[in-house]
Amino acid sequence: MSGFNKVVSSYQEAMVGLTDDMTIIAGGFGLCGIPEGLISEIKHMGVKGLTIVSNNCGIDNFGLGILLEDKQIKKMVSSYVGENAEFERQYLSGELDVELTPQGTLAEKMRAGGAGIPAFYTATGVGTPVAEGKEVKQFNGRDYILEESVTGDFAIVKAWKADRIGNLIYRDTAMNFNPMAATAGKITVVEVEEIVEVGELDPNHIHTPGIYVNRIIKGSFEKRIEKITLAKN
Repeated sequence: MSGFNKVVSSYQEAMVGLTDDMTIIAGGFGLCGIPEGLISEIKHMGVKGLTIVSNNCGIDNFGLGILLEDKQIKKMVSSYVGENAEFERQYLSGELDVELTPQGTLAEKMRAGGAGIPAFYTATGVGTPVAEGKEVKQFNGRDYILEESVTGDFAIVKAWKADRIGNLIYRDTAMNFNPMAATAGKITVVEVEEIVEVGELDPNHIHTPGIYVNRIIKGSFEKRIEKITLAKN
């Protein structure tokens, strides 16, 4: 990796610097738009005590769920955790700390963190356990709670296309949390399906500017489906 060329040739190089007890912001929704190879590399590295901020924790044996197998995750900040039996087991046994956050609030926590905004007010969660211990302020006769933004030591992101200086295009619903996650890491690593030369991407189609991206790797993806439902004839 030299000059403005942010492409790396190995997953080891992509994740260099990740150590125990760090916070990782991860893009993806369910198994859609997840950086599969980067997650596998984190498992291979064996780092422990991680705080993971992501919409969910994959499923058993795939996605972020594989990091639960060796108890690499200390805390999970997410909005949905219903597809992973090992997650449930570790949470109920007290082995895993979980902070449940409304989905839109989680997205805004990432976006605000990437924009340098330390906190924001939202009406989501008022009058529920989500609001416990948080500042409440009234605007125009309505209560709002103060939510702190999130940033990570690393952000891991999946994109469709990138050029060599890190400009990114996402595809369809695989975009999901990835644009917000990409802005919220001190080091942002992106796994992509295709890398093109500078100037080949239409500037009007770029979703994440390269200024947010530190490393890019071309991956190969299984793109597993969470649940397959077959209709009987």
